[in-house]
Amino acid sequence: MSYLFTSESVSEGHPDKIADQISDALLDSFLAFDDNSKVACETLVTTGQVVLAGEVRSNTYLDVQQIARDVINDIGYTKGEYQFSGDSCGVISLIHEQSKDIYQGVNRTSKEDQGAGDQGMMFGYATNETENYMPLALDISHKLLIELAKLRREGKDITYLRPDAKAQVTIEYSDDNVPQRIDTIVVSTQHDNFDEDEPMLKQIEKDIHSILIPRVKALFDESIQALFDDDIAYHINPTGKFVIGGPHGDAGLTGRKIIVDTYGGKGAHGGGAFSGKDPSKVDRSAAYAARHVAKNMVAAGIADEVLIQVSYAIGVSEPTSILVDTTNKKIDMSDGDIAKKIRMIFDMRPGMIEERLKLRNPIYRETAAYGHMGKEPRFETKIFKSDYSGEIRREVELFTWEKLDYVDKLKEAFDL
Repeated sequence: MSYLFTSESVSEGHPDKIADQISDALLDSFLAFDDNSKVACETLVTTGQVVLAGEVRSNTYLDVQQIARDVINDIGYTKGEYQFSGDSCGVISLIHEQSKDIYQGVNRTSKEDQGAGDQGMMFGYATNETENYMPLALDISHKLLIELAKLRREGKDITYLRPDAKAQVTIEYSDDNVPQRIDTIVVSTQHDNFDEDEPMLKQIEKDIHSILIPRVKALFDESIQALFDDDIAYHINPTGKFVIGGPHGDAGLTGRKIIVDTYGGKGAHGGGAFSGKDPSKVDRSAAYAARHVAKNMVAAGIADEVLIQVSYAIGVSEPTSILVDTTNKKIDMSDGDIAKKIRMIFDMRPGMIEERLKLRNPIYRETAAYGHMGKEPRFETKIFKSDYSGEIRREVELFTWEKLDYVDKLKEAFDL
């Protein structure tokens, strides 16, 4: 019997995602001027206000208030009528120095001996149901909002969009876990108050159907396009008009969209958020490393789906455990034996993860909206400015954990 599975995404203008992007923009600036910075930045946004808090140990000094304002403006909160804008909001900084007790557990002379920045378990997941090895419902949800943001910025085909938005997609699967069709699509988008309620809502619904959905559908190959049939149930702004949004509608906090950030409810999640944390925090770096392992395993043909769990004790370099859980395995080997081989192939010590995935670079602002996983790795030149440290230009490699650079090693190791 078939079953339904649902995932959601939120836009870059969602309050929680504003907070994530500010936290990661602060992290990037600290790392750009001092790549040994230890950072754990939290952000709160609400009507007309931003509060920055957390712990930092760094040799650089930044205008953190201006960084926060620049992020807010970049997202699109630039008008007073939104009750939240980069130029007019208050920004309060409560950031202080990192605890010496934590620092002594992480800092080591050699990368090999670097301790984990916290205890806990992290998960990585991959599936072959999409080209980017991500769950389909989440992939479509992200793409709906990415295209909606492009339409907002273009300001041509749809002129009334505001930054806050959410999307949700339900997929019907067969018994053998193959997507059969898209059952339901939900899109809620903030908008200007441009007409009376009824005609306004009809216009929004018409534009989502005729402009947004075709753009998103065209992003997929023919097999996925075929799932966009005429029987999809659409819910467009189902509560009615959505004029009041962003931090004026709801407060936002760093780390409150961890399922959106990862796999949309597929696989598993250890509970630790990513944004605002430097890579000594294994909540972030080990989750990226586990995704890297899982994606390369699926791409190598070891299984159709792979879930990796890795766990750590604070201050200890070696993981306390590594688990591999496969679905539709293609090799005659137990998951326990596979895990032993994976531990030999991938060095999961925190310092070695940092080196392998080049995580001590300012690469994190790009992760803070539309998911940390499933994006194309690429090189980019980024410019950072500071009144205290001048200007620095850095060429960085983004989304290194998405590279399929271990496929050949895995095929050789597992005789594929």
